[in-house]
Amino acid sequence: MNTHLPPVLLRALAGFRQIAACNCLLCRQASPEAVCAACLQSSLPRSGKACLQCGTALSTADQRCGACLHQAPAFDITICATDYQPPQDQLVLALKFAHQLPLASMLARAIRDAILRQPGLVLPDLICPVPLSPQRLQERGFNQALEIARPLAAMLGVPCLPYAIHRVRHTQQQALLAPADRRRNIAKAFSPDADYLPQLQGRHVAIVDDVITTGMTLHEIATMLKRYGVRQVSNYVFARTPPHFE
Repeated sequence: MNTHLPPVLLRALAGFRQIAACNCLLCRQASPEAVCAACLQSSLPRSGKACLQCGTALSTADQRCGACLHQAPAFDITICATDYQPPQDQLVLALKFAHQLPLASMLARAIRDAILRQPGLVLPDLICPVPLSPQRLQERGFNQALEIARPLAAMLGVPCLPYAIHRVRHTQQQALLAPADRRRNIAKAFSPDADYLPQLQGRHVAIVDDVITTGMTLHEIATMLKRYGVRQVSNYVFARTPPHFE
């Protein structure tokens, strides 16, 4: 177990090790699948309206939140399958820190369903995962965004370019930083692979990640992509952190 993780994650991982393989990860009841049918219906679909640009939950009929109207991020659209709160946050923790890789396809299906629920939405030309630095990839052993992006691309019939974007420098984990420090931490951390530039220019690119919090990472990637000629950037994310947790 990684002792450098925050205590809340260490407790969650300890809980995962106590759950039998035949139990639902969310309700802990017996289930032939990792998540039972009841939880799939009750916990995963996101209810209510959300900002079309950043995915923040809205209590009004507006299409965009006040923050995006005041200072719009570089990305154009964000679609989230659910909110990052109990119990569905356990799916992200199980995938990311307990190495439950089969959950990636389930998260991808939830994102696909959220995409298909959007009326008139135009699918992207390409899908790219948020990349990890070589150091973080070595520590974790896999990139959870890539594990989600591959099955999602197959489900949507859209090409996936796993290595079109590079993280050119190692950064601290955004979740461990105060909001004011996240922009500085992630600034100029991404670059396109030169071999893929002809495929990116003028295209609509969707970026896949597991969780969006402040959106700084996705904003930085979108800023970089548009600098190199990408026409539109959408975010396809499993869970959106409620604003009061940012």
